[in-house]
Formats: sequence, C-alpha cells, structure tokens
Amino acid sequence: MAGPLIGRRRVLAGLAAAPLLMAQRAPSSSTVQAFLGIRYGRAERFRAPRPVSDPPLGRYGPSSPQQGRPGLAVSEDCLFLNIWTPARDGRRRPVMVYFHGGAYSTGTPVSAQLDGERLAAGGDVVVVTVAHRLNAFGYLYLARLDPRFPDSGNVGQLDLILALQWVRDNIAAYGGDPGTVMVFGQSGGGAKIATLMGTPAARGLFHRAATMSGQQVTASGPLHATERARAFMARLGATRVDDLLAMPVERLVEGLAATDPYLGGGVYMGPVLDMKWLLRHPFWPDASPQGNAIPMMLGNTHDETRAFYPADHPKVVGLNWDNLAERMAPELRIDALPEWVVAEYRQHFPSYSAEQIFYAATTAGRSWRGQVIEAEERARAGVPAHVYQLNYPDPAPHASDIPLVFGTYENPAARPVSEAMMRAFVRFARTGNPGWTPYTLPRRQTMIFDAAPHLESDPRRWERELFARIPYIQPGT
Repeated sequence: MAGPLIGRRRVLAGLAAAPLLMAQRAPSSSTVQAFLGIRYGRAERFRAPRPVSDPPLGRYGPSSPQQGRPGLAVSEDCLFLNIWTPARDGRRRPVMVYFHGGAYSTGTPVSAQLDGERLAAGGDVVVVTVAHRLNAFGYLYLARLDPRFPDSGNVGQLDLILALQWVRDNIAAYGGDPGTVMVFGQSGGGAKIATLMGTPAARGLFHRAATMSGQQVTASGPLHATERARAFMARLGATRVDDLLAMPVERLVEGLAATDPYLGGGVYMGPVLDMKWLLRHPFWPDASPQGNAIPMMLGNTHDETRAFYPADHPKVVGLNWDNLAERMAPELRIDALPEWVVAEYRQHFPSYSAEQIFYAATTAGRSWRGQVIEAEERARAGVPAHVYQLNYPDPAPHASDIPLVFGTYENPAARPVSEAMMRAFVRFARTGNPGWTPYTLPRRQTMIFDAAPHLESDPRRWERELFARIPYIQPGT
C-alpha cells in the first residue's frame, strides 16, 4: 500500500468493487481525506498534559521516545493525532479511535498497517490514530518519591484522555459524530482501553470499546511501581527526581534497560493504582462498574505467542521434552508447576510436539487468560461482551488482526476474512453490536474468524478450565 497522502484520496478499487457495508450506507464520496500530525496537547516531563490544538503538520508527528525503533522520528513532544474521513460535509459518522500496541513502552501510529484510508472508505467512518507518551515518559511513578509529580504514573493515560477530549470537541468538523466514538486497540492499545474503562476522568468520552489481544485485569500497585522507579533511577545514577529532569531524552531511554525487581528483564512501565486518577483495578475483583455501561468487544488470536518466540528464538531452538517445562515456566506468567502443565497438555493432546505445547500453553496461560477473565466478569455482571477468536492465518500469531481490521493486508487471500472483520468492527462502532451473540455463562459464545467465520460455544474449553485452576496475577502488579 502506498504511503499516506494529504488531501483528497481515491478509494481503492478492490473495496469499491466489494463494499464492506451490508445494510449500511455506502461512502458518500469516492475520496478519503487524511489530516496527519494534528497536535492535541503539550506536556512537561512527568506532568499531566494540557490542551493545545494546532493545524495539521501535513505529515505524521513524532512518536514517543522508546527502545528498539531505529529510524523512527521520536520526541518528548509527541502529542499528535491523525484523521481519515470520507468527507467534511456536515454529516455525523461513527468515529473509530485507535490506540497502538507495544505494551506501555513501545509503539507508534506511524505504520502502513495503521493507515486509516480503507477502513474509513469502506465503513463510511472517521478513523483516528493517536500518539502519546510511553515508558518512563508516560508511566514512571514518582509521586511517592517527589510530591511535585502526583500524576507521573498515569500521564500516558492522561494523554489518551486529552486526545479523546479533542475528538469530542473537534471531530464534527471532520465529518464525525462526537456522540458515537469507539475506541479500539491491539495489545498494549487494548490494555490502555481496559484501563480507561475504569478511569473516572475518561467517563463519557467513548461509547464502545474493542480490545484486540490486549487485556488489563489489574494495574500496577503503587509500592511495586515505586520500587521500579528506584531501579530505573539507580540504573541512571540518579538520586533525585531533579536528576531525571536534567537528563536528555536519550539518557532516560537507556534507563529502561534497568532490571525489573519483580519480573526480571527490562523494567515494567504501566498504569498505576495511584488513588488519584486510577481508583481501582480495571477487572479485579470484578469488572469496573463504570466500564460496564460501555458495549465491549474482546478478541484474541489463536496462536499469540508465536509472534514473541519465532522459530530462531533461544526458547524454541533445541526445544525438547527434557527442557520444555524449564523453558516454558517463566513464559506462562503464572505461579504453577510447569511439569504439571506439560503433563496435562501431553495427556490431552498426545499428538502435539514439544514446540506445539510450548506455544499452546504460553498462549493460553499468558495472553488469552486475561481476555477470558474479562469476558467472564462482564458476563457475571450481566453486561456480556462480544468475544472473537482469530484463527487466520493458521497459525495466527499476535498482531494478525491489525491488517485485517484496517484492510491493509498484503496477501489477497486475506480479503474475505478482512472484510468480515471490518464489517464487524464498523457495525460495532455504529450500533454497539458486531453481529453475533454476546458471551454469556455457561455458553460462552465466541465468533471464530477464519476462512468461514462461525460462532462456537466455549472454544478451547479444556484450556480455559485448566488455567482457571491456577491463581492469576497480572504482570506488573
């Protein structure tokens, strides 16, 4: 797909020939307009943002500083959003606001996969993507170390709230309906949404929510978040917050290599239960009552962890029955006897190889478990979510749904699945119902997106029941 253009844009011929909307209204124009790099705010380091609105840059704005993205334009001054609209004609179209993935530490809306042209054209909707502060710039919790920074652990979330306030106040000028705003996001983007559903300051700013392989059952506790801040500062040789204020951006990024005192690896950053902005966990001990008022769609891919551990990963190279339990244990992200998990999988799936069990168990225990909990809690509260599972391609690793929902896939064979997913997301944005029965107990209805999308009751029941026997603690708490 060609890079983004400014101004009038032609609808791709493929979608014009096979419109996405079934009974919905067709796009009112054969062009989509893109407005890239619209500033929605400014912020000082570790402080809440303030609203500022500037005309579009005509190009993507910078993304938040982060590790591992050479060539990406980054800056602390990164509060920009992008809009694709079928027309600025005074109509009120549903608005689909996308939050990118990358946990809370990496990611960007600057991606060909996230170009909103096809989704806006095919769905007759306004598409918005958002950049915001990440990692230490967005989630380093300093409030207990320096009272001057009471918002520091959640300023990345406050950026998203400010972006949604901008949408509420300005999107009508771009052909959007501020009263019909859907937020959707993959991986970390979905986790951000789950957190916002229980954040009082976000109340009323969006009206539907869809998470794609992104769950947030619990937020980071303030004591653990403080210890992580101390580890981060120690890595940089900082003894006071003022030392961090004086450091250049590049130096702060280096501090992200600090060892997490609880999880190992790089230091975790994420929303904090600070009792100022976030007053409770999103889905523990139950689903947030605030979020229960919002129609929700939850989805995961069937083979999530194949994206995290490719065939040449040290965890996979040389994997066999002798080392499977040891290699798998830390990746399950639960405190369970790994030998027992392996034995259960071998008994239930006798034809599986060690590699197949590694991927199946780590997906079910690490990635899928949070979605199951969120769906179950919504169902218990009497406000069931609509749940999907993506089985395409086969295997379907983490992030497989992004190009399918945006219509930015490269393989023409993906077109039928993409159109089915796009129809569902657009219908959900417009009505709050993607077109299938919601997840209720004990049926647990789930839409399976594959070559022939269909509804199943309680798919992967055995894995769900297996991991339900193990206490769940979300990483980062």
